[in-house]
Amino acid sequence: MPTDVSRPRLRIFALAAVVVAIAVVAGGLVDRHLHAEQLKDRASEQSIPTVAVGAPNPVAGDALELPGRIEAWSRAPIYARVSGYLKQWSVDIGAPVKAGQVLGVIETPDLDQQLLQAKAELVTARSNAALAGTTSQRWQALLSTDSVSRQEADEKAGDLAAKQSVVNALQANVERVQALQHYTRLVAPFDGIVTARNTDVGALISVGGAPGSELFVVSDIRRLRIYVNVPQRQVAQIRPGATAQITVPERPGHTYTAKVQSLSQAISTTSGAMLVQLAVDNAGGELLPGGYASVRFDAPPKDVAGLSVPPGALIIGKQGVHVATLDASDRVRLKQVSIARDLGATIELGGLDKADRVIQNPPDGVADGDQVRVASADNAAKKKAAP
Repeated sequence: MPTDVSRPRLRIFALAAVVVAIAVVAGGLVDRHLHAEQLKDRASEQSIPTVAVGAPNPVAGDALELPGRIEAWSRAPIYARVSGYLKQWSVDIGAPVKAGQVLGVIETPDLDQQLLQAKAELVTARSNAALAGTTSQRWQALLSTDSVSRQEADEKAGDLAAKQSVVNALQANVERVQALQHYTRLVAPFDGIVTARNTDVGALISVGGAPGSELFVVSDIRRLRIYVNVPQRQVAQIRPGATAQITVPERPGHTYTAKVQSLSQAISTTSGAMLVQLAVDNAGGELLPGGYASVRFDAPPKDVAGLSVPPGALIIGKQGVHVATLDASDRVRLKQVSIARDLGATIELGGLDKADRVIQNPPDGVADGDQVRVASADNAAKKKAAP
């Protein structure tokens, strides 16, 4: 049995064990609390994303290159005005012609007979009118002696007027047929080049102006028109009087200077582009109408230069294209933009300001008004250098 002296010692040891146990439990609780607070602070800290921010980069004014269509300054398809057979043609394709030069002659036997008939009818009408005139004069003389009534004299005068009207109508018909005979000679309307001949000697010629039925085509190629469809985004870069460089596939290494003549001032609903007309001198005849040309417009002035961001800064969704910008309190402000050009490493946008702070790679699910933390330059550099 334990002695009286050992009992106090046991009590002291027991008390000490209890104190140690309480201290251990208290220390564990304190440690767990501190650890939980640290985890809470860390979770709270990690809930605010850290983003890299940059300003939009100005885009240097790049030249605009578009396909164009070359057309003659003046182009006249020559159609037949009278029917018949082609008697002869005097110029072939590629031949230069002067205004009024005969291109071909149409033989018109039917029209010739119509003219003979019209002249014969005119001779008959004139004879009838002459007889009616003589009769009217005689009845006017008899009226002075009261040998005939006033009614009979007026009837003879009316018959003369009617026959004279017939003479005038038949005279006009003769002149009409004679005018048609002038169209048996096909002539060039202006100085130019014969770019098409679609008939030959003996071919049946019919009156008409349907596309594809022209007998000859005369084009003035000393000066050419070039038509270009400019996309709506680049319309602001084109102004009347601006110059452009023209190249064609058949003459590599050669460039020609053209000038913007006019703009259609309307956007086509089918192509989303505006038609622009340019003019280029072609005194040497090196450019060919109807061909393809590459049109390179000069770079736009600096005051219309665009702004660009990296492709990763774009947020594309159902509401369109947006970029995430930051306000003064580092809160997200989604800004709707439009894509002007894809330059590969960067995207040129419309709707941005130079002073905007753009999030380079916005986190998933970022929303308007979210609080973010801006990464420092040192951390951003380390992150970029990390493998």
